[in-house]
Amino acid sequence: MADSDQLQVELVAADRTVWSGQATMVVAKTAEGDIGVLRNHMPVLSLLVDGVVEIVPVDGERMFAAVDGGFLSVANNRVSILSQFAALSHEIDVAAARAELESAQSEGEDGEERAKRAEVRILAAEKAS
Repeated sequence: MADSDQLQVELVAADRTVWSGQATMVVAKTAEGDIGVLRNHMPVLSLLVDGVVEIVPVDGERMFAAVDGGFLSVANNRVSILSQFAALSHEIDVAAARAELESAQSEGEDGEERAKRAEVRILAAEKAS
């Protein structure tokens, strides 16, 4: 694939770089709705909400990651996704996420944020399978 079809993508959590590489497309969930980014996208700086980020690498299969909010920056064919927590689908312990979801749901309104984040992790893992 020609370099002219590629984006440089960085998916970064507070404690590590989760993924970095060349991709043809990125889809993320912003406060305004879903955004798809292809080569030569206009510059964007947006808040991310808890959700699943989809990355289509140049060499490899489509990847999914769970993110706990954060920021999305797009400029000059570079996409930066910054989040307090981010994990690729294959890193997610689905059983632990389901247990977290049940625990959070039993707390009612106090557990809503934890429940949402557990649901996002489960969704990211399910999309990859």
